[in-house]
Amino acid sequence: MRALVTRPRDDAQTTADLLRARGFDVMVEPLLDIVPVDGAVVEADGIQGILATSANGIRALARVLADRSLPVWAVGDSSARVARALGYANVESAGGDVETLAALVIGRVDPAKGALLHAAAGAVAGDLAGRLGAAGFAVRRVVLYDARTATGVSAELADALRTQSLDAALFFSPRTAATFATLVGAAGLDPCCRSVAAYALSAAVARELGTLPWRWITVAPEPTQAALLAALDDDTPRLSAADPRPA
Repeated sequence: MRALVTRPRDDAQTTADLLRARGFDVMVEPLLDIVPVDGAVVEADGIQGILATSANGIRALARVLADRSLPVWAVGDSSARVARALGYANVESAGGDVETLAALVIGRVDPAKGALLHAAAGAVAGDLAGRLGAAGFAVRRVVLYDARTATGVSAELADALRTQSLDAALFFSPRTAATFATLVGAAGLDPCCRSVAAYALSAAVARELGTLPWRWITVAPEPTQAALLAALDDDTPRLSAADPRPA
């Protein structure tokens, strides 16, 4: 079986390795290109910790700030793993989304001890600063990278869709899902999705995929890579079946 991974290249490698270990052939089609902001400067004075809402954010921060002593509160397990791999010793994962991250911080951190540094892209999902601001926290958001969307599908992906050689496609963000739907529609390839099962990290991701005629869409029970892959594991026997999965 063959699975499509649409994540930015740095994130896609781990996902691809996990899929290959499950016996999948993997196609990686990064629909977002992560571009560091030139000349970005981080002012860490008065900061008591770091908010990581993506693995790309903590990678970008590590490139410009040598200090690894600050605690990191990460939105999910993937960003937490990247933070630890980069040398941050005190890392805690919220295991979910922006709301669970805000709840974690509110429950663990004293706002009187200093501001929180949010390493972010130019565009962010959710209102983490607003949620924490309402609880008395000062959030210092620093734009360290830009996530640029692809402008078209690759010839390889177009061929895979036309020849029905993809069994599953994995989507980890609403922006990636929306980009895929837009580009596939613009290329006139939307009917080709009927043979592909889509796997969405959350209901928000699934909504962006809803304009395409997928074989089915499965939403992970929790917004984590582990939960998404577990859902794929559950469906694997059906992916090779000729008839659609029953509701």
